[in-house]
Amino acid sequence: MSGARGSALATLRGQIERIETAEVVHQRDRVVLGHNEVDNALKGGLARAAIHEVFCAGSQGAAATGFVAGLAGRVTTRKPLLWVRQDFSELETGALSMSGLAELGLDPRRVVMVRAADVESALRTSADALACDALGAVVLELWGETRQFDLVASRKLTLAAQSSGATGLLLRMAAQPLPSTAETRWMLRAAHSPPGAMWSAWGAPRFDAELLRNRHGPSGRWIMEWKCDECQFSEPSAYPQPVAAAPAYRSDPAVLQRRAG
Repeated sequence: MSGARGSALATLRGQIERIETAEVVHQRDRVVLGHNEVDNALKGGLARAAIHEVFCAGSQGAAATGFVAGLAGRVTTRKPLLWVRQDFSELETGALSMSGLAELGLDPRRVVMVRAADVESALRTSADALACDALGAVVLELWGETRQFDLVASRKLTLAAQSSGATGLLLRMAAQPLPSTAETRWMLRAAHSPPGAMWSAWGAPRFDAELLRNRHGPSGRWIMEWKCDECQFSEPSAYPQPVAAAPAYRSDPAVLQRRAG
């Protein structure tokens, strides 16, 4: 065996050992999302120090962005969050609302926004950021199919996250899933919100979340409702519609029917 080949194999063995060791360590470092069935499928919650992918159709970008913001708010509490966006994403979907992020559990004062001119710049920025232990999470938002984000790039992000403890959230709009080293892979769609209170213009956000890949548990599909006050997900709440009471000045319809008979 040549020296170069032996060195390459040793490097690969070292990378595999680092990934397997990090998986054992970080299995205990999980954050509860609040939805019991989802947390059970994830073996206790979403793993920190790992990469999680969220895919959506182009028309579902708002729902997927809200879901990622909710996840980011759960995994990072005191540390800053870096959100990396392609310029093209901002042209397609518009700028992110800081008040909207606050409703989804993110403190706008801890959110740092970075706009990248292209995919290469976005990947480099995200890899460097994930290697920084001062950050709680890094969101990488990419639009459309891209050949630059391959298995090698995914492995680089995973190793950076495992070494620093930061969590990577990849938001992929209008793209198809490809092989990667992600811990979980989700497909997001908007779900109908429940009727809100009389003083509210809309109900609580709901997400149709399909877990396509789960490295340590089963996949599944759930409706996940966001609780703004608790800043966590939950099972869909039952919102019974109030029934109007019969006016006191009117006779009981059943009595009137008996009299007519």
